[in-house]
Amino acid sequence: MFVGYARVSTQDQNPDFQLDALREAGCDRVFEEKASGAQRERPQLSAAINYMRAGDTLIVWRLDRLARSLKQLIETVEYLDNAEIGFKSVAENIDTTTAGGRLVFHVFGALAEFERSLIRERTGAGLAAARARGRIGGRPAALSEADKAIAMALMRDSNIPMSQIAKRLGCAVSTLHRHFPGGRKMV
Repeated sequence: MFVGYARVSTQDQNPDFQLDALREAGCDRVFEEKASGAQRERPQLSAAINYMRAGDTLIVWRLDRLARSLKQLIETVEYLDNAEIGFKSVAENIDTTTAGGRLVFHVFGALAEFERSLIRERTGAGLAAARARGRIGGRPAALSEADKAIAMALMRDSNIPMSQIAKRLGCAVSTLHRHFPGGRKMV
């Protein structure tokens, strides 16, 4: 069975062109959605995929109707492939039910993997260069050594609630518990 998925980004856009192309491609059923491509949750796409069975094919008018990024596209098509569901894009003439279509997707996947590797390498090199210049990354400590000393002194007085100690230091009670796992027993 051929199942179509049409998506427009805003309420003002008209999906008629996509719907016509999907019906012309032979779709037996079409799921239509009005949602931004950046939105991860797409109920109609989920409904389309849940509706399909092994051997069916999901058809979209263009690749950008299915996914916003190459990574998201590859993840979606891999999910379909694992469920033994084919994928076709009308405009780009890609069909993963054929050997040539699968080859195109493997090339896309290899390019995406290469891009992720380059990003990891550049990030690692940037962090190493920053460390060499004495910069330490990460979030600043919630409590300085002086704050910890004040907290310990205040915690010795059991009449002072932890919430007041946290408020005085400008942190959350959970921060105090993280720095002093044993609570008042530690001081």
